[in-house]
Amino acid sequence: MSDLQTKFEAAVTHSKNLSERPDNMTLLKLYALYKQASAGDNNEKKPGFTDMVGRAKWDAWNTLKGTSETDAMQQYIDLIESLS
Repeated sequence: MSDLQTKFEAAVTHSKNLSERPDNMTLLKLYALYKQASAGDNNEKKPGFTDMVGRAKWDAWNTLKGTSETDAMQQYIDLIESLS
């Protein structure tokens, strides 16, 4: 396992124990970076109009299309560190 992967997994664990809950936009960014780092580009079907939360998550992840998994991991780590 690479050093970046280890740091990413530690950041994911740390994200569950933050002292303050981040605002919704930050949570969406964390979600999108996590999905991009772990699953790559968004190829899922866009949720329907009535699923506002699912749609917001899909849109956030879709904006990262083309971002490499390693870049997404590093951005996720950096964002978690900035919240700590």
